[in-house]
Amino acid sequence: MLEVPPIRQRQSLGDEVYERLLASLISLKIPPGSRISVDALARKLKVSQTPIRAALIRLETQGLVVSAHNVGYSAAPLPTANQFSDMYDFRLLVEPPMARRAAERTGPKEKKELTTLAGAMQRPLATGKRAEYGRFALSDSAFHLWVARKGGNTVVVDALERLHIHSQLFRLRYHSAVTSEAIKEHDAIVQAIVAGDGKGAHRAMEQHIIASRERMEPFFKDIEEEPDV
Repeated sequence: MLEVPPIRQRQSLGDEVYERLLASLISLKIPPGSRISVDALARKLKVSQTPIRAALIRLETQGLVVSAHNVGYSAAPLPTANQFSDMYDFRLLVEPPMARRAAERTGPKEKKELTTLAGAMQRPLATGKRAEYGRFALSDSAFHLWVARKGGNTVVVDALERLHIHSQLFRLRYHSAVTSEAIKEHDAIVQAIVAGDGKGAHRAMEQHIIASRERMEPFFKDIEEEPDV
């Protein structure tokens, strides 16, 4: 039986069920590859199966859950070490230029929007609960997608959305250091964009991705690679 605490019925029940499952998946409380029983979760959380299924559908679109006909749902396997490395290579190629272009194109109203978005990432650190860690992962993804969208390249945005990079990365290491260090690095990106400093934004995004890679690389290097066929 999955160790997921029951929740109280309230108006935002669907979102709370989703956030509970998201946090359990990202923190690996639900291990990669393990079966997810809708009926067991409904009993554990004391809710109907409807919000459970709705949450699992949302999580499937984020690459955290997979479903198979006549099998049901299971937690998605972690990407391989090579895939994680490739993700960082891709990010270094596309995200710094998007940050530079965002700094050159962002107006006063959008700068306020970015500041608000970055500020939202600091709130989930209050108690260090798993649900807050899950919300931070979503906010982190939203931040990077915002920068890419303001960079004006729809191909980059689509690629980042399909890869679900941030949801996967946060599954590697459930630790408050991941969030606190990322916040500092995000602040440098925000300051450069707000100042209209394209070169500074490029440099800050590049430094952030390199630092993130250095934080995470020891963990994805430990992932067992699939054997060659």
